[in-house]
Amino acid sequence: MIEPMSVYVPSFNPEMEPCVPRVASSSESRTLVFFCGIPNMILVSAYAYLIYGKVLPTLLYSRRHSLCSRRKGTPSATNLRTVMHGHQRAMRHAALTLSIAPLVLLLGGCIGPPVLERQVLGYDQVAKTLNEKLLLINIARVHNDETVHFTSTSSIAATFDWTTTVGAGGQVNEAPHANFLDLNVGVSASENPTFSIVPIAGEEFTKRIVTPFDDRIFEFVVFQGVRIEQVMRLMAGGIEVQTEDGRFVRFIENDTRNPEEYKEFRRIAMFLQALNETRRLFVRTLVFEDTLIADFKAVPRAEDINNGFDKGLRWRQKPDGHYELTRLEAGRVVVLDFDPLALSDRERFELNEQIKKNPAGFVHLELRHFEPGRHFQGAIKLRSMMQILVFLARTINLDAGVDVAPDPGLGAGAPTPPAILKINVTDSAPDDNVPSIPYRGRYYSVNDTPWDRTSFVLLNILFQTAIGEIQGVGIPITISK
Repeated sequence: MIEPMSVYVPSFNPEMEPCVPRVASSSESRTLVFFCGIPNMILVSAYAYLIYGKVLPTLLYSRRHSLCSRRKGTPSATNLRTVMHGHQRAMRHAALTLSIAPLVLLLGGCIGPPVLERQVLGYDQVAKTLNEKLLLINIARVHNDETVHFTSTSSIAATFDWTTTVGAGGQVNEAPHANFLDLNVGVSASENPTFSIVPIAGEEFTKRIVTPFDDRIFEFVVFQGVRIEQVMRLMAGGIEVQTEDGRFVRFIENDTRNPEEYKEFRRIAMFLQALNETRRLFVRTLVFEDTLIADFKAVPRAEDINNGFDKGLRWRQKPDGHYELTRLEAGRVVVLDFDPLALSDRERFELNEQIKKNPAGFVHLELRHFEPGRHFQGAIKLRSMMQILVFLARTINLDAGVDVAPDPGLGAGAPTPPAILKINVTDSAPDDNVPSIPYRGRYYSVNDTPWDRTSFVLLNILFQTAIGEIQGVGIPITISK
């Protein structure tokens, strides 16, 4: 808060006699008032310069010379210099007052939008940092064999209030040594933030973080352009190998505790990435027409046809003159090395019926050209959010990770970093440009590489999709300041 201050701005009354300063009446005062909406700082500064350096000295001399010329006799050079010196000093004070105006205006109404912009972006940065630290601290907790716990900021509401008053008024007092300037400045600003935080707990939230991700989440993340190999290494617990009719054969685990299976899983992921880069991999939802009525002998009513369009239903006349009722359905997500649209509608339907036998956390995988003369079929088994945190905490103990070279038999693939997301644990604080959190006297931070940063962003996206809406998962705590 800037407290008001008072200074008097001098003005002239050409009718005053004699040519010696005296006290002026209130009716002889002149007032200058400034208001700032969106001020032009350059114009104000230029105005102060002209007043101080050019206009005031000229007016001072011309008006004093004209006033004193009407008096009896001619004033002495000494008196004239004394008067000129006093009023020049007063004018310099006035010009100084005008020069302060840009600063006052900057502190007032001119700073409202920039302040709002900084505060909104500041709160957004704080919310982002909190999400990053919550993920890291829970990885640290699992690493130290402790339970996880999450707290979410459900809402941030802040009220901003800023007011500015600027007044400059003045009068010339024709008394010796009585040159005063009057400047009234008032600037006030206030901010009243209200935070609502929710300790996320309870049965509903627990189910969300321990339930494996749905296959549509896998499709959504891959569709965003994230490397499918990177998605598989973070989200998948392994690959279940199946027969053509969907029976279980064996499991290839994505876990460093089983080195041979882990390396095989990594090589398959590299191969899928190579197929995706050459546009030979299809990750999409099966779409097909589900027949609701196969043979309707009568003619459907116009009302039934119109109502059916709104529900995705379609009546079609068959060659024999009868009608069938179908509905376009979206089935399960598949990962194929051929275009599923090349299959007939009946084949896509039958494939979806076979996939439906698997849980929602399984992504169907079928490669007709996996190896020369070999057909590979199985399912990518997705992890839950809790399983991902446990997996990442376990890899902290692996300093260099596990290097895996591409399988030469597959003829494609490129090596990638040994760890899907390297978390550094140090005794000193890392650089400020990486997400980090102090815990139990040590610092947990994300490794500063593009690969690890991308993996951490992917982890954050998965966490947001896992918790979903936070309403009803905890008791909110509101903090007002």
